[in-house]
Amino acid sequence: MPRVKGGSVTRQRRKKVIKLAKGYYGSKHILFKVANQQVMKSGNYAYRDRRNKKRDFRKLWITRINAAARMNDISYSRLMHGLKVAGIDINRKMLAEIAVSDAAAFTALADQAKKAVAK
Repeated sequence: MPRVKGGSVTRQRRKKVIKLAKGYYGSKHILFKVANQQVMKSGNYAYRDRRNKKRDFRKLWITRINAAARMNDISYSRLMHGLKVAGIDINRKMLAEIAVSDAAAFTALADQAKKAVAK
């Protein structure tokens, strides 16, 4: 029996990897072995950072809410507790958007939170 050499299947697989490595620096977009390593590493980074992106956005929202809360003389934790006690169910993404775009509405929410905490 003759040996199996892969032929077109191997070439297709390698072309697929080289296509994924388009735009990489130096030999990483030309040589299969180096490109394959970088494509695998890039896939790991992409997988990891899809999760990290959620953390990063939550951190950003909390920072924005905290800044706006302190302008209204209340800390972030007291604001969030006050909103919960007052029965105002709003997520951090929307609260951060209100803090940035509509200061008057945020002030009203902060006042309600202060009243709820005071009780």
